[in-house]
Parts: sequence; structure tokens; C-alpha cells
Amino acid sequence: MLKTTTWRKTAEAIAIPIGALLVALMLFGIFCAFCGKNPLAVYGLIYSSAFGNWRVFQGTLLRAAPLMLTALCTALPARLGLMIIGNEGALVVGGVAAVITGLVLSYGSVTPSAEQLQQVLAIPPILVQLGMALGSIVAGGLWIAAVGALRHYRAVNETISSLLMNYIAIALMNHLVGGPIKDPGETIKASSFVLPDINRLANLPTTRIHYGLLYGIIVCVIAYFLIQHTTFGFAARTAGGNIKAARIAGLPVGKLTVMICFLAGSCAGLAGMVEVAAVHGRVNESLVAGYGYTGILVAFVARYNPIACTIVSILLGGILASSGALQRNLTMPDATALVFQGLVFLVILYSDSLYGRLQIFKDPGPKAAVPPAASTTIPA
Repeated sequence: MLKTTTWRKTAEAIAIPIGALLVALMLFGIFCAFCGKNPLAVYGLIYSSAFGNWRVFQGTLLRAAPLMLTALCTALPARLGLMIIGNEGALVVGGVAAVITGLVLSYGSVTPSAEQLQQVLAIPPILVQLGMALGSIVAGGLWIAAVGALRHYRAVNETISSLLMNYIAIALMNHLVGGPIKDPGETIKASSFVLPDINRLANLPTTRIHYGLLYGIIVCVIAYFLIQHTTFGFAARTAGGNIKAARIAGLPVGKLTVMICFLAGSCAGLAGMVEVAAVHGRVNESLVAGYGYTGILVAFVARYNPIACTIVSILLGGILASSGALQRNLTMPDATALVFQGLVFLVILYSDSLYGRLQIFKDPGPKAAVPPAASTTIPA
């Protein structure tokens, strides 16, 4: 009976998100038809520009790398019953911390002089990258840990506080790149000094995919085993299932809350490091690309499963990669991909109400025993 129940729950966890995505595709097709475009042509262009060949698929994987990490910022606290949506803020703070660390380890200053820019410090690039990763992990972790502490110790709603923290992080970044760490030679947009090429993340051999993709996959695998196969993960899931029972059992709910939030924020912070070290090379407004907000959707579709986050990230990364093609080839607005994401988000939210309610996935339970027929023998 236990195996049957587990199989039904697994099937439900797979079928409902897939069904929700199909419904979202249908609604998006209606939207495209309303805009005067052939839905089939739109679907075909999305597929060909995101998954059609190895060259375009590399662009999809480039966008999937930060999504894997930012999705964990929502997925991990959700196991504790928390709804954190401060992914974008943790990514930005992590990116700022990574650049500051990288500049200090590369030039000895966040605002190096012309002479310092001519000579990179003799620190092995791998150590510089590790330092940048550590700085981003600590910064992003502390950023979201503050949300967890406010939730547990001051009963501040974590969804609202984490959302507000996004705006604070972006304002902090704008202040820093416009003043304390500004590169005066950059006149197009306020930016920090650029990291030297030698200390930036390289690409995988014979591809244009940076090593950030491996970071995302490895961290997702580690997060899965941490939550599913350790006593720490069991304690977190227990507290998330029934916090009163967890307290009665003597679990340190406060510490669990802060630690889970720190781990969640550290993942999004690492995504910021990946973006600045492999894509932008510096911090500016381009870092606010919406990967944090899309990561929330990834976590919802993946049902907070870190392994599933890798697959869903590739799917949504392909949608992001196709936005430019939709604009060029079909003269559709660049925000069309955002409309699709919004529809997916709404349908996924509605689909949450279906879990445990569809008859096909319900456990029929043991069959009722048929009572024996009454005896008709007349006693002597």
C-alpha cells in the first residue's frame, strides 16, 4: 500500500505541473492569436530559437545557470513553510560583493588608479574566483537570513519583507556604482571598475557556456541531498510540516529558520557572482535582469525540488532566450516572453489547489470486506 501511495504522489507531482504548462501554452496561444500572430508559428520560433540546435541551446543554458541558483532561494525556505521572494535582491547583493572582492584581490582597491590597473596582483585566478564566490555567498546569505530572523523573532511577514529587500538591494547597488565604487571612465552607464579577464570565469571547452552552469547543477544536487538525506533536512521538513510539533519535539525552530534562509540567500548570491564574473565583468544596472523573479517561477513549477529546478530552469531559460527572436522575426514586443511567464505563474498558482483533490491520484484504500451471509440453518 505504501508503494502505491508513493507512486500516486510522484505521478501527481509530475502530471499537474506538466498539465499547468500545457494550459499556459494554450492561453499564450490565444494571446498570440489576439495579437494577430499564428500561435503555431510562435511556438515553432520559440523552439527553434531556444532548442533548435547546439548553438542556440548554448544561449538557453547560459540563461538557465543563474535561474538554477535563484530558484533555490525560494525552494529551500519553502520546505520550512516560508515564502521568500527576495531572490533578485540577494542576487544583486551577491554580485556587488563579488565585484568588490574581485577588485580588491586583483588590484588592491575597489577604485584602482591608472597605475594599479596596469598590474594585476600575483594571486592565482582560482583563489580570486573562490574569494569572489565566498564574498557573494556570505553577502547573499546574510541578506536573506535577515528576512528569516525578522520572521521568527519579530513576526514580520517574510514575503513582504523579502520583496522590500529587493528594492533596498537595487538602491544600494545604484548608490555604490554611482559613488564609492564608480568607474569615472565609464560614461554610458554608472558602473564599477571592470574585473581583469584573467580573474573572470572561463567557458567550458569548445563552447560559449561558462562554468557557472556547473556551479548551478552542483549546488542543486547538494541542496537536494541536504534536504532529503540529512538530519538537518529532516528537521527542516518536520518544522515546515507542523511547527508546533517541531517545538514540542525540541527542534530549534529559530536556528533552523535563520540557517535555511542563509543557505537560500547564499545560492542567489552565488548567482550574482556568476553573472558579474562570467557575463558582465562589472556591476551596473544590467545586473538587474529579472533572473531573481524568474527563479521564483522556477521554484513553483519544480514544486520546490532542487533537482527539478535544473530542468525547469532550462525550459524557462529557453523562453527568455527566444524573446529577441520573437521581436526580430515576428515584430512582437520584447516583453512577450514575460507575458508567457506571467501566464505560467498564474496557472501554476491555481494548480496548487488541485493537489490531493483529483480522484485519479487518490489512494483508493483497502477494499471493504464483504460480510458473510447470515446462516439460515434452524437450530434443532
